[in-house]
Amino acid sequence: MLIDENLKALLEGIIYIAPEPVTLDGIMKALEGEDRERVKEKLRELVADYEQASHGIHIRQVANGYKFSTKAEHHETLRNYVKSLKPPIRLSKPALETLAVIAYRQPVTVPEIDEIRGVDSGGVIHTLLEKKLVVTSGRKSVVGRPILYRTSKDFLVHFGLKDVGELPSLKEFEELAKRALGSEWGNEAAQASGEDPAEPPAPDSTAAAPAEAALEENTHFAPPETEPPEN
Repeated sequence: MLIDENLKALLEGIIYIAPEPVTLDGIMKALEGEDRERVKEKLRELVADYEQASHGIHIRQVANGYKFSTKAEHHETLRNYVKSLKPPIRLSKPALETLAVIAYRQPVTVPEIDEIRGVDSGGVIHTLLEKKLVVTSGRKSVVGRPILYRTSKDFLVHFGLKDVGELPSLKEFEELAKRALGSEWGNEAAQASGEDPAEPPAPDSTAAAPAEAALEENTHFAPPETEPPEN
């Protein structure tokens, strides 16, 4: 049996992460072995805690479940703040795959990205630059001196990472991207992001397996082969 403080902390976490109002039955499934009446009592205490004026959010009972929401007395200020926010970033499947290549192979050039994906990535990279998820990082010291690309500070903010050393596995990265960036698959998302919807989505093509395999084989970060960015 959990101690009171841990039980309340878990209840708080469950309600926080639930996309829909979480019912008592749903909570009990996660807290196997706990007494139902005790859980109900701690829920009442948690609700009372958040009703204090020192909290900007509270727990409401909605559709026979529990859900966090902001308090009515703060709505005008919060509405003004929401109006100042940038529109959410949405990425198509090709853009997400290209972002993953850059994240796990940075700094990397367009030809290197194209080789991994099996399709031209120039237009997608332009989109990622516009969305400030990637930035240029000098030029590679090879014939032609192609531009190098790496992820940006905004990338770290959107994915909640301290630095690129905290990048998860590729499969976890895709799930994280869906949540953090509202990624959608298909032509609708490509049109929303300004990309060419005719571009074949690499993960669904014959190039998908080689691209994923190439990344899985080597997800370390190569030493920057860069020169100082040109002014």
